[in-house]
Amino acid sequence: MYTIVDTTKSFADAVAAVEKAAADNKFNVLHVHDLGEKLRSKGFEFAHQVKVFEVCSPAHAHKVLNRDIRINMALPCRISVWQDDKGTHIGYIRPEPMLAMLSDDEPLKAVAKDVEGILKAIVDAAA
Repeated sequence: MYTIVDTTKSFADAVAAVEKAAADNKFNVLHVHDLGEKLRSKGFEFAHQVKVFEVCSPAHAHKVLNRDIRINMALPCRISVWQDDKGTHIGYIRPEPMLAMLSDDEPLKAVAKDVEGILKAIVDAAA
């Protein structure tokens, strides 16, 4: 269900690499959530760094939403970069199994497969 890649890059370098790789693969970064900072700003002790990128391909989103508007609840895709005591990691939830839980529509499955391949390319390039 998850794809997680370890990287020797620093957290900051991995974050920058995800931004670049997303753009190189024609995915827009809609928003970046700094979960670590948000938790610390609310008074919670949290030692790790975590950024979650909301990424979207307008062409793929258009296909999905025109086919089944309910899938909007599973959009956009997310790519996470985090650092813990074991190093820096980049990962995402795989679109194919996630969509399989929501729909058995064959054209949607094809889009999910395509998106999953692009997410893998983004993460591999960023790592």
